[in-house]
Amino acid sequence: MHKKLFIPGPVDVAEDVLQKMATPQISHRGKEASTLQRNISNKMRKVFNTKEEILLSTSSGSGLMEGAVRSCTAKRAAIFSVGAFGDRWFKMCTANGVPADKFDSEWGQPTTKKTIEDVLRTGKYDLITITMNETSTGLMNNIEDLSSVYKNYPEVVVCVDTVSNAAGTEVKVDEWAIDICITSTQKCLGLPAGMSICTFSKKAVARAKQVTNRGVYFDLLGLYDCIQKKDYQYTSTPSLSHMFALDYQLDKILKEGLNNRYARHIDNAKIVRTWAKKYFDIFPNEKFMSNTVTAIKNTRQIDVSDLNKKLGEKGFIISNGYGKLKDETFRIAHMAETTQQEIKALLETINGILGLK
Repeated sequence: MHKKLFIPGPVDVAEDVLQKMATPQISHRGKEASTLQRNISNKMRKVFNTKEEILLSTSSGSGLMEGAVRSCTAKRAAIFSVGAFGDRWFKMCTANGVPADKFDSEWGQPTTKKTIEDVLRTGKYDLITITMNETSTGLMNNIEDLSSVYKNYPEVVVCVDTVSNAAGTEVKVDEWAIDICITSTQKCLGLPAGMSICTFSKKAVARAKQVTNRGVYFDLLGLYDCIQKKDYQYTSTPSLSHMFALDYQLDKILKEGLNNRYARHIDNAKIVRTWAKKYFDIFPNEKFMSNTVTAIKNTRQIDVSDLNKKLGEKGFIISNGYGKLKDETFRIAHMAETTQQEIKALLETINGILGLK
């Protein structure tokens, strides 16, 4: 039996989108491939609200995260972490010999303007990373608000992780002065895992030209230069199957309407939040709750593994807590094509299993 996925990625993929993965292969060096990749980039510009270039990578979002800090840190990176995936960005820096410092918020609390101001005022850093939506804590940073600080430091390259919220929550790359904005396919875009996408600003291009050891596969300048010179063709063989499906899915997303899609995600989130507050509690600061995944305090000390086993017998699966929150929280995702009816069915099933009234 297929288990309906309420985990923060991968997500359930619509059957017609899955079928597009089976499109017969074409030459990745032909005009047809260029047209496919250019079309995807044009549609992703609408999702990201940007006029800047779009890069595609046959990898998870982590690949482009690593490429961003390696390609565009000339001096030192400041990593603002609100959970496990901010921590991962710092680990990528240290593993690649990129000078970096990590500035943590307590898990469940956002990155603050004061923290960013205090860090950038030192003049030590020429690149920053911020996680917009942190799935380990169910927290969403207010990037619009934070941008009012880092915009005062135009020499700093701004990298933002929107892996778990782009196409589910509005992202305004140009208005918020983001240079590299990263997402991947297996979250709100509603595709199988295996491809990631990012914006790449002119500032990022200029900075990368100052960096010598950018690597090869995740050299973002190399990707950028290649698609300029070869008409939207890439340095390495891309996953055409993902591209066929992404091109098709983006048409569906734009037909639904981005604002309609964002509103649906918020409506889904409200259902889960209301349930969580009634029977448990919300983990993150409630002013900064994610619209795509809710992290719930395990105030009843339920056995989440046992709950998931029983849910599995009924065709559902949720997620336990992540990292150091494994036993303290559990998470219910409500992203991509998830409907209110599906969420209500899940919550009714959980109530039945736990005897909640």
